[in-house]
Amino acid sequence: MEIALKNVAKRAENETLIDEGFYLLVHNNTKKQAQKLIREVDSSYIQFHFCLKGSCGFVFNNGRYVIDLKSEHSLLLYNPQRDLPLNVDIGPKSVLVSLIMSIKKLHQLFSQEAGYITFLSDENRDKKYYQDGLIKPAMLMVLNQVVGFNLNQSIKKLYYKGKAYELLSLFFNRSDESAIEACPFLVDEENVIKIRKAKDIVISRMAEPPGLQELANEIGLSLKKLKEGFKQIYGDSVYSFLFDYKMEYARKMLETGEHNVNEVGLKIGYSTASHFIAGFKKKYGTTPKKYLMSL
Repeated sequence: MEIALKNVAKRAENETLIDEGFYLLVHNNTKKQAQKLIREVDSSYIQFHFCLKGSCGFVFNNGRYVIDLKSEHSLLLYNPQRDLPLNVDIGPKSVLVSLIMSIKKLHQLFSQEAGYITFLSDENRDKKYYQDGLIKPAMLMVLNQVVGFNLNQSIKKLYYKGKAYELLSLFFNRSDESAIEACPFLVDEENVIKIRKAKDIVISRMAEPPGLQELANEIGLSLKKLKEGFKQIYGDSVYSFLFDYKMEYARKMLETGEHNVNEVGLKIGYSTASHFIAGFKKKYGTTPKKYLMSL
């Protein structure tokens, strides 16, 4: 059954058919007033929403229930039992990017991975699914590229198609190690709190982070449990996580236009601009200067 995308209120600025049963919608509300975005979406479709800036309110049941999506947060919606039409209040100065895909199309793409994508498993395929959370730094980069599209219009659909599939792969990506059964010690809430404390410590001291053993001693866990626990909760090693955080922090600082490359590099712990530039390019595939020029 084909998706219904009827214009009832404000039309999305960019609404692109990526493939059969797969749509990309971009809405950039540059006004000082909120705007209403309404689209009919039937129950055979799954929705991925990404709020890059500002805030968006997803209204359900004739206004009786609202999900507030904050800046740099994502929302996944799927309910095979009923239609979930879009009724979104796009806040002032807010940006929303949405992927709307038929569950049939998603199964075709991820059939071999259905075992770890929860709602794709046979036992759950008829259950509703809801998930929200922070947008990964790598996804923020792609989303900003989508919103900031300024290439030749003749390749716009091809460009969007590549970015849409890149977003899906990043959304579902997880390391092999995070797919293993949960570590038994993480059942202990106290240990989970300690791991989260470790994360807060390395973020607060990102310019001069403690060594792993020092960090383990500070939170009161063994080095082994720190490594295993951090990987289990955050899906990455301590320093890989910190690297991603630092690069995202640097990206936001650069976008303000209030700091030069040297200042940003020093702020996050790089003694030389060249080392910071190398790290930024490793993360985002481009230099800080070229990134700013692309915005």
